[in-house]
Amino acid sequence: MKRTRGLYELYANDPLAADKLLWGRTTDPLSRRGFLKGSGLAAMSAAIGASIPFAEFLPGGLIPAALAQSDVPFEIPGKSGLIVLNDRPLNAETPAHLLDDRVTPAKHLFVRNNGVPPALDGIAADSWVLEVAGESCARPQSFTVADLKSKFPAQTLQLQIECAGNGRSEFYPPATGNQWTTGAIGCPEWTGVRLVDVLKYCGVGEDAVYVAYEGADAHLSGDPSKQAISRGVPLHKAIEKESMIAWAMNGEALPPLHGYPLRMVCGGWPASVSGKWLKRILVRNKVHDGEKMLGLSYRLPCKPVAPGAKVENDNMCIIGSMPVRSLVTFPKSGISHGLGSALAVRGHAWAGDLRVAEVHTSMDFGATWHRAKLEKPANRLAWQRWSATVTFPQDGYYEIWARAVDSDGKSQPMVLPGWNPEGYLNNACHRIAVAVTA
Repeated sequence: MKRTRGLYELYANDPLAADKLLWGRTTDPLSRRGFLKGSGLAAMSAAIGASIPFAEFLPGGLIPAALAQSDVPFEIPGKSGLIVLNDRPLNAETPAHLLDDRVTPAKHLFVRNNGVPPALDGIAADSWVLEVAGESCARPQSFTVADLKSKFPAQTLQLQIECAGNGRSEFYPPATGNQWTTGAIGCPEWTGVRLVDVLKYCGVGEDAVYVAYEGADAHLSGDPSKQAISRGVPLHKAIEKESMIAWAMNGEALPPLHGYPLRMVCGGWPASVSGKWLKRILVRNKVHDGEKMLGLSYRLPCKPVAPGAKVENDNMCIIGSMPVRSLVTFPKSGISHGLGSALAVRGHAWAGDLRVAEVHTSMDFGATWHRAKLEKPANRLAWQRWSATVTFPQDGYYEIWARAVDSDGKSQPMVLPGWNPEGYLNNACHRIAVAVTA
């Protein structure tokens, strides 16, 4: 079942923590005096719709009346229409119909955090320092963002980014974690430098097998000795020309929630390998053993298991390329449509490291399928637009299903794929409801 949190629920348990989470505001717990400035003040002003002349006097943990007395559901600043699944850490997904753009706008890109984002007020992007090191790095070095821009050629690519838990809410027995439905996916344009160019500049040892990241986000416990997340990819993925160190999304500086001022982007793999608020890149001589790399995190049973089975850590394998999947983005599920006229249907399809070969639609619960028109991707690892028309034989309730097939011939399952303890990689067919009226 989908969990939704409104403004009051976000403030209910710890209003000062909610202040920091939503606005980046720090508060003196004794005086409740809030320090709201910079991007935090801009975010609150945007949410209210006006400047706040006396913002310095607004008590910490107090919901502005314009929001507290509004009937409009609370939304994350800079976002539009997202559904909040968790507030500690902040995670939110995008309804399918809001993912209809060919290039996902920042306001509609899902939010996935493992820890507390860093305070970014006053940080100059070009002076942010990235360290490249590790056992298999021949010449450890540090770069500012300005260095990266001047030393290496820039590129702009449209790359899919999807949470491995997208679709988790459908698994039974339920898996713990954010109960994503279909909206933990997006495909913006990213601008930055090729990771392989930076790695070559620093020297990669012959024993290198993995490339990992460390970010500036803090562990939820507040313990500075702990990391929120530190994952990575095998060397062969890191040196693909599409793997990037990015400083911009859709032609603008990375939004704070998406890693400003620097992040990794490794399209086609779980979004957890695309580290945000990037501070260190590590060239490892072994499989990386950072936070969220061990145990059950981002792993599947190496062999199929029965639903609800307990799987030992040694029998879990790290997730690599994401499976083939598709989404119906138009029309919105639940619409009414008049009998006698064709209905235009469209969406996106993607297939991890592979390309999508075909997309099919069905209006009779999978009894028959019809091939849709499929566009080429903007570049490798970008999703692909598909479109179709559907004509209904009579009035009544219908479901439109979409099913994609990748370039290796693997198809989306019509129902849930094999169960796994963490609820990863549900790529069952997406479907929408249509009421056809005479």
